[in-house]
Amino acid sequence: MEPDAIRSSYDVVAETYAGKFFDELSRKPFDREWLGQFARGCPHGRVLDIGCGPGHVGRFLMDLGLDVIGVDLSPAMIDVARRLNPEMTFEVGDMKRLDHDDGSVAGIVAFYSLIHIARADVPDVLTEFMRALMPGGKLLIAVHGGTGEITSDDFLGHQTRFAATLFEKDELARLIGDTGFTVDQTAERERYEFETHTPRIYIAATHEVA
Repeated sequence: MEPDAIRSSYDVVAETYAGKFFDELSRKPFDREWLGQFARGCPHGRVLDIGCGPGHVGRFLMDLGLDVIGVDLSPAMIDVARRLNPEMTFEVGDMKRLDHDDGSVAGIVAFYSLIHIARADVPDVLTEFMRALMPGGKLLIAVHGGTGEITSDDFLGHQTRFAATLFEKDELARLIGDTGFTVDQTAERERYEFETHTPRIYIAATHEVA
């Protein structure tokens, strides 16, 4: 999907999405463990929560002591995030063109947001992540596992377009490594019973010091 289409879809579903997913980490111990590992290994500095949605992932990281900025393409979603997390910082932004200086962030988390990038554009997004990360900075990505793409004209009960790129673990790890990151850890888990039908893939990586 093009950025305008993604923005429009999430503007439509923002309130519904927040109601469904804001407390999801309470039921996802695997996700909490990976986020905890990220927090423990992240150097001091600003962390970007890319595709932050209602801010639940960033809030979890903030509670672990990180300085988090939530970034989302959807202005409506950012409005919801600010309302639910008034003590946090959020900004409307595009992961393809982050409004942050070279080497200025200590960590980037993209939890289930890279799925909205066309497969051919993923290397450019990863390059943008590397540009913004300081040497030694940490990257954590979670995606839906599989091959191909999922599309629907119904998104959380709203008549609006939804599309998601699926990734195989080795494929995404290779893309991250080819960008210049050191891949530290990968994992795949089966879905929890309350989740949609795909497995979940997690990759942690480091922008190594030159």
